[in-house]
Amino acid sequence: MLAKRLIACLDVRNGQVVKGVNFEGLRNAGDPAELARRYNAEGIDELVLLDVTATLEARGTFLDTVRAVAAELFIPLTVGGGINSLESAKAVFDAGADKVSINSAALRTPELISALAQLYGSQAVVVAIDGAQTPGGRYRVFSRSGTTEEPLDAVAWAREAESRGAGEILLTSIDRDGTRSGFDCDLTAAVSAAVDIPVIASGGAGTFDHFAEAFTAGRADAALAASVFHFSEHAVADLKCFLDRRGIPVRRS
Repeated sequence: MLAKRLIACLDVRNGQVVKGVNFEGLRNAGDPAELARRYNAEGIDELVLLDVTATLEARGTFLDTVRAVAAELFIPLTVGGGINSLESAKAVFDAGADKVSINSAALRTPELISALAQLYGSQAVVVAIDGAQTPGGRYRVFSRSGTTEEPLDAVAWAREAESRGAGEILLTSIDRDGTRSGFDCDLTAAVSAAVDIPVIASGGAGTFDHFAEAFTAGRADAALAASVFHFSEHAVADLKCFLDRRGIPVRRS
């Protein structure tokens, strides 16, 4: 079995890392470059940097922040938020990103997935899917930072993203985001079973057990968290030791 990855996420607004609940009520969590430096030293496997209001504010990605964070890292960096063209993706790669994450732009122009994959390789293209359960029990896709419901099923959209060239799916449960009640393993398992590319579980991490559940019941290839790492509640090394004792392979620091 391939080693599972632990990924820290930095949601950035106005140059500062923020964190909320269900995509709302954002509060300050620190300087992105300082947090990146800390995570790099603690042994996190990868870092995701997201400009959480770029799409809503109809502006480009925060390139100065990308450069500052990339300068602190010796691990893969994924950047998302406001990337809606080959030109904006190039600017992010030039600023130091190893991968780009696209969400609303992929929904609006699915051909962008293929164009990016052809130019940079599928391994550099992450399609982010924000999903929430509807009253009927199905998981729907939401865009524009979780504010707009799309007429798409989350599992079906993941399949299409893969067929168009995506190398990974970053799957966030809006229902669980920031709640620390555990990942949505049903949603994660459904998407993981539907695609042959890695799936990153996101939204709801609160305890070490939640990560173990994401990798077992959720069948995730990687698990992403923000607040449980930002506020120093769980050391990355301790989490890796915990998972190793549970028989879940992890990358050793």
